Amino acid sequence: MSDARPFHAAHGTRALAARLAELVARAERPLTVMEICGTHTHAIAAAGLRRLLPEGLRLVSGPGCPVCVTPVDYLDHAIALARRPGTTVCTFGDLVRVPGSSSTLERERAAGADVRVCYSPRDALRVAREHPDRAVVFLAVGFETTLPTIAAALEEAEVEGLANLSLLCGGKLIEPPLRALLGDGGVHVDAFLLPGHVSVILGADFYRFLVDDYGVPCAVAGFAPVDVMLALCELAEQHARGAARVANLYPRAVTAAGNRAAQQLLARTFAPVDTRWRGLGEIPRSGLALRPELAHRDAARFAVDVEPPREPRGCRCGEVLKGAIEPPACPLYGKTCTPDAPVGACMVSSEGTCAAWHRYRALEEVAS
Repeated sequence: MSDARPFHAAHGTRALAARLAELVARAERPLTVMEICGTHTHAIAAAGLRRLLPEGLRLVSGPGCPVCVTPVDYLDHAIALARRPGTTVCTFGDLVRVPGSSSTLERERAAGADVRVCYSPRDALRVAREHPDRAVVFLAVGFETTLPTIAAALEEAEVEGLANLSLLCGGKLIEPPLRALLGDGGVHVDAFLLPGHVSVILGADFYRFLVDDYGVPCAVAGFAPVDVMLALCELAEQHARGAARVANLYPRAVTAAGNRAAQQLLARTFAPVDTRWRGLGEIPRSGLALRPELAHRDAARFAVDVEPPREPRGCRCGEVLKGAIEPPACPLYGKTCTPDAPVGACMVSSEGTCAAWHRYRALEEVAS
């Protein structure tokens, strides 16, 4: 059992930073920790935690932003649907400004397309009820955190007989990319700071595969600065001892088994499929498609012309997403790519790594 937990009760982030330095110094080799949650990315940047990290510890961001990992071809398909007569596209707000190959949903809306920002999948239900003469397509992007709410809205549409609501499936699963990253010879990760929100659904025990199959230390953490620093102390101690376990340091929200009802809802709505990730390419069984009995809800059935996908020239968002580089290493970062005029998805999303670095650049870039 780690001795980092009792240290939490009486000490703040700077005391934890001193403890972290002691633990890192014990190890025989440097420690690289990857956080794979967009909320962690912004919490770490906003608190300036990288300035507190000792020499020998590197903290990198992984593919934890669902909007960022959504590939260009998905955006192109959504844009094509927005251009389709009689169609309303409903989406979470971040996706509106993410560039496709030659346009964005924001530009299409300015040109007259019916594109609506939703704060919940149930907003799309309301739009479908109010406009029964239109095909309403919800852009179903997200990880296991968001997908149960989308599945619940779809079940409600089925019960209600609301025939005009469809999904363009872009959901992602968290396990396959972690396996892919650990098998990528160009990316080195010693330990994972696990996502708090996804873990509420999946449970801490879900990540046993990281320990059993790869021997990688893991910690589920909350989002306050002290939560993150406590988790880093836990990971540094495991690393120094040559041990590996899944430490649940967020028990106020995360249980061992997770949310069984949400897991069952996902299982009866979606089935795993091979899918593409920005930066990681195609990963087997890493995405979710509607089950065959729900094929009538799949927006892919609509015939639209989707242009061949083209990545923005010079953008290194894909390398940022797998922790291969930090945002300032991209030649576009802070120059032609800014939050006001984003070129890559990582600069658009509220959970994007480039957006976090740019917003809090006085803290992040000094630390790097």
